[in-house]
Amino acid sequence: MSLFDMTGKVAVITGSTRGIGRAIAEEMATQGARVVISSRKQDACDAVAAEINERFGAGTATAIAASISSKDALETLVSRTQAEVGPIDVLVCNAASNPYYGPMSGIADEQFRKIMDNNVLSNHWLIQLCLPGMIARRDGAVIVVSSIGGLRGSSTIGAYCISKAADMQLVRNLAVEVGQHNIRANAIAPGLIRTDFARALWDNPEAEKAYNSGHPMRRIGMPEEIAGAAVFLASKAGSYVNGQTIVVDGGSTV
Repeated sequence: MSLFDMTGKVAVITGSTRGIGRAIAEEMATQGARVVISSRKQDACDAVAAEINERFGAGTATAIAASISSKDALETLVSRTQAEVGPIDVLVCNAASNPYYGPMSGIADEQFRKIMDNNVLSNHWLIQLCLPGMIARRDGAVIVVSSIGGLRGSSTIGAYCISKAADMQLVRNLAVEVGQHNIRANAIAPGLIRTDFARALWDNPEAEKAYNSGHPMRRIGMPEEIAGAAVFLASKAGSYVNGQTIVVDGGSTV
């Protein structure tokens, strides 16, 4: 059996109707996992789940919409998953928000709060909801999709970077608290990836050309290039990796 095999595992992936989240869900399904597709809109979740089920067989994917800004919705996501799919083995906190571009001096309080609530507090809520079952079974993997923004400052997305740095500390703290129960908590820090979420950072030919000219690999990353790291952390291959942030940026931070 491959170290990356996820047969029999149940994985919940937030923000998984597009971009990085969808790529992670598809690759986990490829490795045998049953995946729960979740984002704000049920029709989008249904469409992605249907495509995955067509590729990998009925029952591989289940669509459960949930807004990460609502604790009640997240509670329903977890309870429905447990009832309809099974105990949650892997939680991927991928969904995030960034409603503001510009210097920190110009951000409104409600924008700052939304970033911190959706990018940090919602992850904390979901993890709290999933941990009891993982602890009882003495097995589980929590993966938070952070960002290389959490490793450096920014003149345009400062609050987002602050939230992503907090996510890195969130998994470090979890590793200390629940590692004794054979639960691993880790983060992935992508660089600039060609997704709709990051479109404002790359959707300009001149800006992309300038970015690529100074990048070690001379290109922007693709969503599927993040998915492999997630499968590694969720499978036996990553069973002794805990409290870490894996940077997947093609070398931009070096």
